[in-house]
Amino acid sequence: MSDQNPFAAMMKATQDWARAMNPALENFTPKGFEALWPTMPKEVMETFMGKTFNPEGLDSRTKLLLTLQGLTILGAQAESQIRLTVRHAREAGATKQEIAETIGLAGMFGGVPAMTKAMEIATDAMEGAE
Repeated sequence: MSDQNPFAAMMKATQDWARAMNPALENFTPKGFEALWPTMPKEVMETFMGKTFNPEGLDSRTKLLLTLQGLTILGAQAESQIRLTVRHAREAGATKQEIAETIGLAGMFGGVPAMTKAMEIATDAMEGAE
């Protein structure tokens, strides 16, 4: 049996493949991608994600808070997605307190490390938006 970690070998193979396909990916950062994705206006989010086409359903603010909770429970590994969700939730009318409570509640299911990481990402996103 080989002493080499199979996950490390797979990660290296994947990185080598990505580098061969597109050398620019080596310097890719999620924050650079985030800058390309504008924050949608509240009215647009409500039209496509809210009550416009489903008057009895959840509004876009609530859906974004639920999305944030899910991303936190999954381990807060999707940093770009958390930042984008926080940014859009604020635009949709969510308060900083509501965002903090959403992440805090998710900590009961995803654990304290995930909650802490999500809170750090959310704080960074909210401070960067001001």
